[in-house]
Order: sequence, then structure tokens, then C-alpha cells
Amino acid sequence: MVTKGDATRTLILEHASGVAARDGLEALSIGKLAQDLSLSKSGLFAHFGSKEALQLAILEFETERFIAEVLKPALAAPRGVPRLEALFDRYATWALARQKTGGCLFMSASFELDDRPGPARDKLVATERDWLETLAHAVRIAAREGHFSADVDPELAAQELHGIQMAAHHMVRLLGDDEAIPRARRAFTRWLAGYRKP
Repeated sequence: MVTKGDATRTLILEHASGVAARDGLEALSIGKLAQDLSLSKSGLFAHFGSKEALQLAILEFETERFIAEVLKPALAAPRGVPRLEALFDRYATWALARQKTGGCLFMSASFELDDRPGPARDKLVATERDWLETLAHAVRIAAREGHFSADVDPELAAQELHGIQMAAHHMVRLLGDDEAIPRARRAFTRWLAGYRKP
């Protein structure tokens, strides 16, 4: 059973995630969040204790949502190329769903925190590395299943695939390019074709 405190914490994190994606993790203000949500500043502070703890909670919250909405459903797909297709499609759906609330927090935080050491950056780096390893592992499986050539470089393939995702996010968010996602899907199809076993 979800307690009132848990429900309030989830409400705070949902709102704060959108604010952080739009304005940045460093721009978060407990006072402004409290005002936005009609909560007392002390009440909101009691849930996290510090701005740093709030930042970490937001990153963890988004990571859990990413796992639930992208990873788990995609990993249920058949091994090999179907799983890679599911990972790509679920990620595209995830990113598009966040366009109205500031975009993908992981993408915006990657640029914000790349030169800022600290716990929030450490958490983000761990999450990004997990995602890249998930992609690389899916590539390895595709090779074992005979869908890709045995000499495929999984880390390179994962980096290329992540690059397609990052470029699409940039084109949609910054440039407002409505064709970015369809082009990303075509780029993904070409990426698959480049690695398929002859």
C-alpha cells in the first residue's frame, strides 16, 4: 500500500524530473518546487534533506522509470535483432513522451554534468554506462544468434546506436525538427543492415 508520504514523494519527483530536464539539475530550487506543488518548503525538504539528495533521487527515479518503460519490455523481445529493434523503439517512445516536459533528463544532464564532478555526475555516468553495456550485450547476443557477423565490435556498435539516439534528441529538442525521429529510424535500419551477417 502506498502511503501519503510515498505518494507525495512521487509527485515531487515527477514534477522535479521535468523541471530538471528543462532547466537543469543545478537550477532546481526546493523553494520553487514547493511553490509549484503548493507544499511547504520544510515539508518538501523533509523528503530529501538537501538539494544534492534531491538530484540523486531524481536520477534514481528516472532510472527506475527507464527500466520499467524501456528495458524490461524490450528485453522480453526475442533475442538478437528483434531485441535490438525493441530497444530502439522503446527508447524512441520514451524520448518522445518526454518532449512536452523538458525532454530526456539523461540527455540534458549529460551535457550539464559532463565537467562537474560529484555524486549526481557519478550516478548519471553509472546509468549511461549501464545503457551502453545493455546495447553492447544485445549486439553480442545478435552475433551469437547468427544475426550479426561474429567479428562485430559490440562497443563500437553500441556507441553508434547511442549516437543515433542522441542526434535525434538534439534535432527534436533544439532544432524542432519533426522529421528527426523518422530519419533516426532510417539510420537505425541502415545501422542494422551494416552489421547483419551476409
